Amino acid sequence: MNEINKMLKEESKRINKMGAPDELEARLKNAVRQKPKRISPMWKIAAIAVLLLFMVGYQYNAFAYYGKKILGFDDILSGTLKDLNDDGMGQVVDRSYHLGQGTTITINGVLTDENRMIVYYTLSNPNGVDDSYENHFNPTEITGFLTKARYEGGRALINDEKTEIKGQMEFEPPSAFSKTLTLHYYGELVNGLATSGKLAFPYEPNEALETKFKQSINKKIKVDKGSVSFKSILATPTLTVINGTMSVANVDRISQPLSEIELLANGNPVQVRGSGMSSSFGDRFTFNLDYDALPKDLTSLQLHIKEFAGYKRVNQSIPLMKVVDDVPIQVGGQSLWIKNVSKASNSIEIKIKTEESVMLDEVFIGDEAQKVPLLTIKNQDMIKERNGTLMKERTLRFETDKIPEYMYIEGIHYMKGYDKRIDIPID
Repeated sequence: MNEINKMLKEESKRINKMGAPDELEARLKNAVRQKPKRISPMWKIAAIAVLLLFMVGYQYNAFAYYGKKILGFDDILSGTLKDLNDDGMGQVVDRSYHLGQGTTITINGVLTDENRMIVYYTLSNPNGVDDSYENHFNPTEITGFLTKARYEGGRALINDEKTEIKGQMEFEPPSAFSKTLTLHYYGELVNGLATSGKLAFPYEPNEALETKFKQSINKKIKVDKGSVSFKSILATPTLTVINGTMSVANVDRISQPLSEIELLANGNPVQVRGSGMSSSFGDRFTFNLDYDALPKDLTSLQLHIKEFAGYKRVNQSIPLMKVVDDVPIQVGGQSLWIKNVSKASNSIEIKIKTEESVMLDEVFIGDEAQKVPLLTIKNQDMIKERNGTLMKERTLRFETDKIPEYMYIEGIHYMKGYDKRIDIPID
């Protein structure tokens, strides 16, 4: 014990004899003179954004939300949207604004998830809103912090007195960081002059609905003129969206090439809500398929490509002198009616009828000695048959004054049955 005390005393003496380094005093004086460095506000914002990003994952599935029912919209809502509103899943806003000439618009509420934002509104004017609605208010987009959401459509109902319109507007989803949103619109208020305006309203991103699931699909199918790739699925409480790409040379020859692709949930078709397609480069397109929300008790999910754009080379000649108006001619398995052949000013016109999706490829008229190519198509009309089938009538115009013996058809574009299925994992 005495030995330990002796060691402690020696160490104490050594410490007491220690001095500061010669340069320490100068360092301390210099530090006192310097102004403290300030952190840039932008760095603070960035740090907060990063923190929020970790908290919410820049998605709409961070919090479960139970809000309030948006009142007064029972007549305009149906199906999934009505059920969600009845369950109180909306976000009440109730902000009113004057548009001019006695018209007032009220943003009653919003319903948001990762697929879309739905804005519920009321337009009112004691002098009538039937004209005011079309002339005064046409929405274009919603903006906010990190938000530029395009208008995607909507629907509305007017009351019997024509003094009030209740409707819904659909937009792309806003950012999960936006706390205030601004609705932009244009209209005509004075002397036919175009005007524009904007309406700001509060928004709580934490009150958006939870995403059900996101899933990669990454499956490709071959079609006659290329391939179609189904990339991903995003299922939310209001909508189910499938995104993909395609490289199909003749997809723009068919009026609705995506119309026969079904989404099957638990073996049953999910109601189609719409589709979109845009060109990215050459014959490459991106597309989206929109369906209703998926059932809660989901056990299986499958895409069924029943029909898609097809092509068939036929190399067929049709004798025009023998055609009968009401008797169809089979061309590559599709029915073609030749309604009449007539002579116009320096041209020959042939009126034909086919199914809606059928388009003829490389058409000529003439005889064995000379073939005259198709010049133009005019007067395309959709005709609804008695059985409900939509048919397409149009007139083919050829630059010649000689009545032809034959019409030659090299190929046809049409909706072809593929019957291909893709299973989508739901785990």
